[in-house]
Amino acid sequence: MSEQIQLIPGNSLITETPEEGRLLAVKMARLNIKFTQPDAAVRERLRPIYAEDAAMLIAIGQVVAIEFATIAAANDYWN
Repeated sequence: MSEQIQLIPGNSLITETPEEGRLLAVKMARLNIKFTQPDAAVRERLRPIYAEDAAMLIAIGQVVAIEFATIAAANDYWN
């Protein structure tokens, strides 16, 4: 792989707000996909397939939820 992917942007899970945490969770989920399939052409070719598959969309929602739960815990649930 020619480019180095930073799986945790800024190397920190700390965010100011839950909304920022949610956005970070989405970003991390997207980076996981890029890391798993580094070929952009393959990702582009697959996008229409998973965009129409409810099970795959639910699966990515679960990944984002797990990432968000981790970020929320790291932020002491923004207390």
